[in-house]
Amino acid sequence: MKHRPTTFLATVLPPAVALIVVLAAIEAWARWTHQPAYLVPRPSTIFLALGPGGSALWNALLWTAVASLAGFAVSTIFGIFAAILLAGSKWVRRAVYPYTLFFQTVPIVAIAPLLVFWMGVGIVPVATCAFVVSVFPVIANTLSGLVSTEPALVDLFRLYGASRFASLWKLRLPAALPNIFTGLRIAAGLAVIGAVVAEFLVGTLGEHEGLGVRIVENTKYAYPDRVFAAVLLASFLGLAMFAAINFIAFFSLRRWHASQ
Repeated sequence: MKHRPTTFLATVLPPAVALIVVLAAIEAWARWTHQPAYLVPRPSTIFLALGPGGSALWNALLWTAVASLAGFAVSTIFGIFAAILLAGSKWVRRAVYPYTLFFQTVPIVAIAPLLVFWMGVGIVPVATCAFVVSVFPVIANTLSGLVSTEPALVDLFRLYGASRFASLWKLRLPAALPNIFTGLRIAAGLAVIGAVVAEFLVGTLGEHEGLGVRIVENTKYAYPDRVFAAVLLASFLGLAMFAAINFIAFFSLRRWHASQ
């Protein structure tokens, strides 16, 4: 039996249909039971909040996207570089790797005010929060891929006199690519979460008015439709970053890795 390649329509259509069905069910239930708008805003009112009168939300999305992408980019570069250093020595890995858990366990709500003191207000502390939250998955997954390279291939490279840099560049990094992309997929969503949470505090102190600021403002003035609209935009931002990584992973791995 021939294997039919998955088309774009076959990939996008099922989740799109599921989303439409769920939103239609929520809309019908809210209308049928006459749910108060401040408790359960209807999907139709949420989408109306993103219409012509929702320019403030779209401008906020731009701010959040810039901060999230900046933090994600730095976490990608720093995380891969740190994993390479940790993979190069067992002693360094044993001494330093436990402290990288700090990035995973630090309460971002507690550290955000400190970043304001150190960096001032604006987009820099927000991007830094996105970096702090998203860097650990990149380090952990990249390191896992680097240290789990097939030992027989490592011995083969050593047998032929390959340098450590050649082994890293031509064997370990390519073999670790699936793990790296896994870490990037996780980090993409975390970067958006970190940026939005940081904006709850940092964004209200300066000119940076991202989605987190809009969520706080609209919650204060009891506009649940706009709150849900801002959350929806943040979710779509995370999905867009996730899809971009999947796109790169597909073209990087499709010819040789089973995952693609």
